[in-house]
Amino acid sequence: MKIAVVVVALLAATAKAGDQNDVFTPCDDAKIQRWDGFTFGIAFSNHDSFFSDRVQLSPCDSRLSLSNVAQLAVFRPKVDEISLLTVDTSANPAVTSGGYMVAFAGRKYAARSVPVFVSDNTNIVTSFTLVLEFQKGTLQNLHWKRDGCASCSGKSSFVCLNKQVCAIKRSSCKHQGGSVDCSIGIQLAFSGTDKYDAVLNSWYEVSNLQQYSLYGLYSNIKDSLTI
Repeated sequence: MKIAVVVVALLAATAKAGDQNDVFTPCDDAKIQRWDGFTFGIAFSNHDSFFSDRVQLSPCDSRLSLSNVAQLAVFRPKVDEISLLTVDTSANPAVTSGGYMVAFAGRKYAARSVPVFVSDNTNIVTSFTLVLEFQKGTLQNLHWKRDGCASCSGKSSFVCLNKQVCAIKRSSCKHQGGSVDCSIGIQLAFSGTDKYDAVLNSWYEVSNLQQYSLYGLYSNIKDSLTI
């Protein structure tokens, strides 16, 4: 998948002091240290489009031909900070039309997550936790973590899918006439070690939060500021 030059330029322009990582595209390999910026992508498409001959490939692999069917989001969080990434689905509803998303980065190691369900014609999942696992500064895996359904228990706008994840009824979303903000929120954390063998601890901190959600906090603050 080709990454637009304008996206790379924007990421380079926003790199902060102390960021020693000069790799700004998710399809190139990077070796990071703690507090660097790290660029990765999330591709949104249908489930089968991430596979070739029943083998899941990285969205960077040209054999997938995702450029005509997938929507792409590119992020550059700071390594080992807990971050909240958001995707505005009301401004770009095509993001959820494929139903699944895959997080990815790198070319030689071609790390990619499993496809995770986002939406269908009835429901949309808006809260996710993603852990980026590094070994000696090289990305090895991207893991989606299930939070269960305790946070949406008893809420009429939500349903619990497969006893694993909370989803919102599409009819409740603001862009379909409802009252719920259905933007996608991804709580991001890191695990493993950087290129100097410093331990990345943010996933440990997120796991200790248990039922607390940065996305829930963000939504509550945004709602309180909406006039």
